[in-house]
Amino acid sequence: MLLGLAVFLGLAHAAGAAATGDKVIAETASTSIYIGKVTLNVTPLIRQNGTYSAEYRAKVFPYFFMSEHGTFRINVSDEDLARIVKGETVDFAGDAENTDHEDRKVTGRATPESATHGKIKIRIFVTKKIQLIFNTTYRFAE
Repeated sequence: MLLGLAVFLGLAHAAGAAATGDKVIAETASTSIYIGKVTLNVTPLIRQNGTYSAEYRAKVFPYFFMSEHGTFRINVSDEDLARIVKGETVDFAGDAENTDHEDRKVTGRATPESATHGKIKIRIFVTKKIQLIFNTTYRFAE
């Protein structure tokens, strides 16, 4: 359920690929929930055919039984990647799927600070009415 958060982080990283744009690193992010916190960790995002993919792990404290992990994908076209490298803000969308095969809609915005790194906001829709918002940073890896 919370693994969708990882997707948002992956998008943030995907938005900032500098040299080739093929690999993005997103920093760990967290957000508050009712009497708790969700921490999102994402593996490096790898881009193929306009889509960044990564594994994610969402840890929920103190509700550890709600923690999850899975995969996420964000779509960043060649044109949007070029805009990011030029310093333009880009909105993106994607999806995530946890190990229980629950799908999550993901949207976000990458705001570059340079051609190689910037800030990212990711929204993970756990349900139609419940969304987790993560703010973090990304950088392109060589």
